Amino acid sequence: MNRHLSVHKAWNPHDYIPWSDGKNFYALGGQDWEPGQSQLSDVAQVAMVQNLMTEDNLPSYHREIAMSFGMDGPWGQWVNRWTAEENRHGIALRDYLVVTRAVDPIELEKLRIEVVNRGFSPGQNQQGDLFAENVFDSILYVTFQELATRVSHRNTGKACNEPIADQLLAKISQDENLHMIFYRDVSEAGLQIAPNKAMHALHRVLRNFKMPGFTVPEFRRKAVVIAVGGVYDPRIHLDEVVMPVLKRWRIFERDDFTGQAARERDDLALLIKELEIACDKFEISKQRQLEREARRGDLRITALQLHTTKDKLTLSRR
Repeated sequence: MNRHLSVHKAWNPHDYIPWSDGKNFYALGGQDWEPGQSQLSDVAQVAMVQNLMTEDNLPSYHREIAMSFGMDGPWGQWVNRWTAEENRHGIALRDYLVVTRAVDPIELEKLRIEVVNRGFSPGQNQQGDLFAENVFDSILYVTFQELATRVSHRNTGKACNEPIADQLLAKISQDENLHMIFYRDVSEAGLQIAPNKAMHALHRVLRNFKMPGFTVPEFRRKAVVIAVGGVYDPRIHLDEVVMPVLKRWRIFERDDFTGQAARERDDLALLIKELEIACDKFEISKQRQLEREARRGDLRITALQLHTTKDKLTLSRR
């Protein structure tokens, strides 16, 4: 906790919002949102909204870690500090999207209400079965989740192809990285204290891992858009999230797992192979999807050219 406070660099969400681009909406005599006002690509819009909806569910996350960690001593201090730092992410993302008119603000608010009403619990990762059996489950899960969120935010910033959005999401991803380091190192200490118990939790977490944003409506469709767009896909998940953490903890090099824990460690090696196969399959599917989109794009261009030619012929006859 002390280390986190010593390395964290304060920043203000309002510094990364282009307020001069803003204007009133209809209720105050201005103009309501129209699709043509957005300067972001379809992929960037989907990724930004998905990231924001994930951040909007903060009340559920706060409840979950407070129940798991308790509110006494440094654990309670961390719960509140983490919540305060996470809260500004949703504030900043929403301000940016509304001020720049990047997405429909009415639909954004409807979605927020829906997501917060749905809530989130790690137990949902196993279709209702108990997931957070002990503090290990919570700490190990958020280690991977925070790293995945950091990667997603950073890649979303690049996908926006807009310097202010890129700067904002870089700041948010820096916060997520520090949060990941906190949980990663607490988890590492737990592995030293109770390796078998930690392995039981690690096996449950990775075998059933889902991002907290999976409760967002139409998550599967949005995840495909984000994956094909290169923001967060199976290869990124394996190479930039799962493997770096497992290597840091030396999971496949340790000799202190016994019995069921040792068998679970072996099963994680099988999981890595399964993820590799999933990555290869996704790349094939992605290439086919891009080729289909390219063909559709060519057809649209051809139709437009034909329409333009007809117009020119009509004008010539006149």
